[in-house]
Amino acid sequence: QVQLVESGGGLVQAGGSLRLSCAASGRTFSSYAMGWFRQAPGKERELVAVIVWSGGRTGYAGSVKGRFTISGDNAKNTVYLQMNSLKPEDTAVYYCAAKRALAAPEYDYWGQGTQVTVSS
Repeated sequence: QVQLVESGGGLVQAGGSLRLSCAASGRTFSSYAMGWFRQAPGKERELVAVIVWSGGRTGYAGSVKGRFTISGDNAKNTVYLQMNSLKPEDTAVYYCAAKRALAAPEYDYWGQGTQVTVSS
């Protein structure tokens, strides 16, 4: 079982930055892929960024590419999402999730979410 706890959300003005953290505990494997999702009111959940623990491969949604950076600290079992040049449309609840491999169809574990609000 894997437990995920997000932190770092808050209120920021447009153009500002925030860094989200996702601390993982329990049984994790180097093959795990960690993703950051977000869901705004009335919208579907969206995959924002993903990283594979082993090798550090990353991927981004087009809407955040060049502004957001996902990274991982294996020693701390923590994944980060650095968000720069934030826009009001980035406002959402952000969730951290994990799956056993990048090719796996579903994410198996989810955090509780952290609110990010970007004011114009």
